[in-house]
Amino acid sequence: MTTGTATALACRDVSVNFGPVAALADVSVNFAEGMIHAVVGQNGAGKTTFARVAAGIVRPDKGGVEIAGREVPVGHVGQARAAGIEIVHQSFALPPSFTVAEAMEFGANGSGSLYTRRDLERRWTRHLESLGVRVKPRERIRDLPVETQQAVEIARALVTDARVLILDEPTAVLSPSGIDNLFERLKVMQANGVTVILILHKIREVLAIADTVTVLRGGKLVEGPTSTAEVDAARLAASIIGSTDDILSETDRDALVGAAEDEGKETEPAHHAGPAILDMRGVSTRPDPEGPALENVALTVGRGEIVGIAGVEGNGQRTLVRALSHLADLTGGTITLSGVEVTHHPLSARRANGLRVIPFERNSEGLSLSSALWENWSARALLRDGVLKLISPARLRRACTAALQVWDVRFNSPNQPAGSLSGGNAQKLILAREVDDEATLIIAAQPTRGLDVGATAFVWRSLREARDRGCGILLISSDLDELFDISDRIVVMLSGRINGEFSHPYHLGEIGAAMTGADR
Repeated sequence: MTTGTATALACRDVSVNFGPVAALADVSVNFAEGMIHAVVGQNGAGKTTFARVAAGIVRPDKGGVEIAGREVPVGHVGQARAAGIEIVHQSFALPPSFTVAEAMEFGANGSGSLYTRRDLERRWTRHLESLGVRVKPRERIRDLPVETQQAVEIARALVTDARVLILDEPTAVLSPSGIDNLFERLKVMQANGVTVILILHKIREVLAIADTVTVLRGGKLVEGPTSTAEVDAARLAASIIGSTDDILSETDRDALVGAAEDEGKETEPAHHAGPAILDMRGVSTRPDPEGPALENVALTVGRGEIVGIAGVEGNGQRTLVRALSHLADLTGGTITLSGVEVTHHPLSARRANGLRVIPFERNSEGLSLSSALWENWSARALLRDGVLKLISPARLRRACTAALQVWDVRFNSPNQPAGSLSGGNAQKLILAREVDDEATLIIAAQPTRGLDVGATAFVWRSLREARDRGCGILLISSDLDELFDISDRIVVMLSGRINGEFSHPYHLGEIGAAMTGADR
């Protein structure tokens, strides 16, 4: 264990239970002051729960928290902030309709105090400039690039002269250059005496920025804090994942934990694509509630090919899926699916022609959580046959049970509500419905987000098997390691347009530049 001259944050025997699930189990750890610490682990390891306990958001069932050697009442955000702890969540908290100055005032004070706009803007401009954040105080939060929004969130957190800054998955929404910029800002904060704790799951990032690394797995502390000078990628991967010889190849393991090399990443050879399953030509849309309008998008997916869509979130990926699902209004261009132009066809007709969709949000877009498993699974039959056809619930329940068993969904009864499933099993339910023998094009939008190692490996294997059967796969992911690992070709989206196409071996710098427009 690495220790410094003083401890900035200590957790003593912290346990948190959510019903029968132990999110944290007797975790004790000391973080030395003035350092950058990484806390890593897979989804479900307890990282976010740990951060929220430290920040006073979650009250542990057992254990305590000390800041600078003094015990702080657990479960009290105000007490934690007063003691010097600040947290920046992965989901940004500043009001999107506010100006930067208004959001900073609101975030710092939490009240609508009277102020002079000019004085307010002058005060917050000085604070932002002192932290190297270049932004105009009158700009709206919603109009800022993602990395600038995050920089403003961090600036807000440092208003109170925080001693310890916790950032929960801060790199998840950033481009490679955005991650570099964030790390530079964190080093400046460290030089100014701030102790930084980063919740991460990419080994490459840990070794690039952190002084120590702490590993959680299944809610338990399995290593650390350990000096990053004493560990390598292979050791950390083993600590994070555990034994995976039976479910993960070496390349999949590296992709899962971000242990691969940055430059010129070669995975398995790209598959030779057959005739085009999807052919989009000059597709443009009206502005869409889910993101920017598409502008003259030309995109093909071949039979037996996985095409990855990369891009910082919010650059048209959702609009693309909505356009392919006949949910966004087209202003130009054509969409051809399996040789049939479907530009003006409804979703039911497109599904009849082989389109299947694994949506961005499984709980709100992919499933009716209050409906039974068999009702969710049977939605494909209703879409295919129409609601006027007589149906047999008993027959559908039997068919659903058989399908869910094939897809290894852990369930008790086809009558139980979909909301009772874990995240991984909920995703498997959607896969069981969408990946059928009649599928020709599968759109997979963030298919592994929030899933543990076993469920992620299952999804990757399922997509590869569908490709090998001749399906075209359009994989949309914010995780470049995932895209690099299983895509045969990668296309980058920027502001609703296609801004580059790449083939093996993938080069992180080149794709990152295309994601931000730096390649122009």
